[in-house]
Amino acid sequence: MKYLILFSMTLASIASNGQSAKSLYPKEIPNFIAGKNLQNQATTDGILRIANVTEPTYTLYLSSVEPSLSKPLVVIFPGGGYRILAASHEGSDIALKLNEIGVHAMVVHYRLPDSTRQVEKQFAPLQDAQQAIRVARQNASAWKVELTKIGVMGFSAGGHLAASAATHYKVDYTKVNDGMNLRPDFQILIYPVITFRGNSHQGSVNSLLGSNKTDELLHLFSNEEQVDTNTPMAFLVHAADDKAVPVSNSLNYAAALSNKNVPVDLHIMAKGGHGFGLKNKTTQEYWFDRLATWFKTF
Repeated sequence: MKYLILFSMTLASIASNGQSAKSLYPKEIPNFIAGKNLQNQATTDGILRIANVTEPTYTLYLSSVEPSLSKPLVVIFPGGGYRILAASHEGSDIALKLNEIGVHAMVVHYRLPDSTRQVEKQFAPLQDAQQAIRVARQNASAWKVELTKIGVMGFSAGGHLAASAATHYKVDYTKVNDGMNLRPDFQILIYPVITFRGNSHQGSVNSLLGSNKTDELLHLFSNEEQVDTNTPMAFLVHAADDKAVPVSNSLNYAAALSNKNVPVDLHIMAKGGHGFGLKNKTTQEYWFDRLATWFKTF
């Protein structure tokens, strides 16, 4: 994060449900070390997994419901422990479902931490999250987006990234410093990693920080410790039997928000484990229906 590195890149359009991926940064990627693009992907058990993301992109999904009206937009960050991106069931599938209820979506393939490709790898995902919010606000008029309804959504480690964007907006980590409002208007977190202390998901902690686990960084990335009265309202979903990311992550974050009088909707399901995406097969309850109702409240 100490400087910007200029590079030239020809970005091939990547087909994703009829959409095309675009470079997240128009000219320069902050905190970037140039090198060969080794990004690769594979589909296993119906889930598209993308690895070695070092050149971030976004894919826009505009809802066709009442096309003359401006709509909310959700910036989506798939999970994957900061090692891979679960790009389909926590990305494109979610975007298409949001489109059905009249909400625009933007799926971000953010950089995965890599000390060979980033000067300070721990800040690369957050920089990309902030840049995605910037791009959404810059294009709000062209995309028919309500400027006061641009929010973030994340799953697992992507939930940590979304919560980081929601609690670290006062500092422009991209160092563009153009005065753009980087505060999300809302946050939607599905089985999120929240804390980097104690009962956390150590895989995410290790991937983002490596051996650089100073108390300062553990505090910075423990988002329950970063909540204030201006943190955006939240919608959270978690399964009580989640063995990968303990439910205490959502419980403690909800408590921190409530203690600061930030509106929070918390939905805890008895079973479901981790990584269920849209459909928790252990219950007839469909969490997305609750989310659709929640959107009608603001």
